[in-house]
Amino acid sequence: MVQECRAPSPGTTRVVRLFSRLNIGGPSVHVILLTAGLREKGYETRLIVGREAPSEGNLLDLARQKGIEVEQLEGLGREIRPLADLATLWQLYRAIRQSRPAIVHTHTAKAGVLGRIAARLAGVPIVVHTYHGHVLRGYFGPLKTAFFRRLETALNRLTDVAITVSDALRDDLAAMGVAPRDKIRVVPLGLDLGRFARPPARGALRSLCGAGDGDALIGVVGRLVPIKDIAGFLEAASRVSRTSSRARFAIVGDGELRASLEQKAADLGLAPRVTFLGWRTDLEAVYADLDVVVNCSRNEGTPVALIEAMAASRPVVATAVGGTADLLGNGERGRLVPAGEPAALADAILETLDRHEDSARRARAARDYVLAHHSAERLLRDIDALYRELLPRVAAPA
Repeated sequence: MVQECRAPSPGTTRVVRLFSRLNIGGPSVHVILLTAGLREKGYETRLIVGREAPSEGNLLDLARQKGIEVEQLEGLGREIRPLADLATLWQLYRAIRQSRPAIVHTHTAKAGVLGRIAARLAGVPIVVHTYHGHVLRGYFGPLKTAFFRRLETALNRLTDVAITVSDALRDDLAAMGVAPRDKIRVVPLGLDLGRFARPPARGALRSLCGAGDGDALIGVVGRLVPIKDIAGFLEAASRVSRTSSRARFAIVGDGELRASLEQKAADLGLAPRVTFLGWRTDLEAVYADLDVVVNCSRNEGTPVALIEAMAASRPVVATAVGGTADLLGNGERGRLVPAGEPAALADAILETLDRHEDSARRARAARDYVLAHHSAERLLRDIDALYRELLPRVAAPA
């Protein structure tokens, strides 16, 4: 029998926020900023996350800096393990019953599946889920993809509002029939961008990469996993190197493919020109030293690395997937290329380097756009407004 959670005590609104893992990446930053920033608007948030793989890094230090107490639940991690997942579902149910929240807000796939079921079993009045991207196209084979689409369709019947981070992502989910269009709200990512808009002096990263004053340093920032197609970036880098002897390349990030990508760089004869830098916390200095920032993913929600690069007035080249085309104004704020085409990616990089005035104009437009549309303050206003719209449901039966 489903039991009803009691309404929160006067003066505070309790939220349980569930997230698969605080690995280094945009969704983690988003979740941390929401958890910390909504306190000032009268929300008491309990943040429960899974554990990341060792190669993914984590943002637990950032959470601590923001005064957030993070609860880690092993079973919320990325891997699907049916028996362990049932145990995790029970643990989440108990945690939610203990907190008696008005709102359960889940983020990313695994937390979204278990969290929404647990919330409804516990009788939570309001259930919200954010899609930072999705795994419903391009990740798995046909049968597995069809299963996950049906699962998400069923879960959205348990969800009051589904949130996407871009118009394109909303359109994609609606087209697949995962959720009715009128149930999906678009709330763009919001980030602390001020630090990127005030870049430090150039030079630190360039020195590590062996880039001289006359060299062009081209870089990617992100996880070294298949969907990011860093192999495609290396193939494009090989093409760029044949045209420009002054090109150098930086790969900032880590992940399961690092060893194979280092080998691929060596096989392409790029080892002297490519530097694998691992995870770095001084991203202001990273962007300040890059002449072009590349995102070559095969699927995306809204790529945080591009937003940060745009805030730092860096020229960007990206594949036209997910919310990236919206972010770049269909080419007005950066160059777009088809996914999986290293030759087109190389041409766009070379064009960005050659056409300085045009690239600078796009970079200025990009900076103005992201500072206006992707600030943390705007994100907090949007989510607060959504929660307040939904809160009258707390008094209704779950």
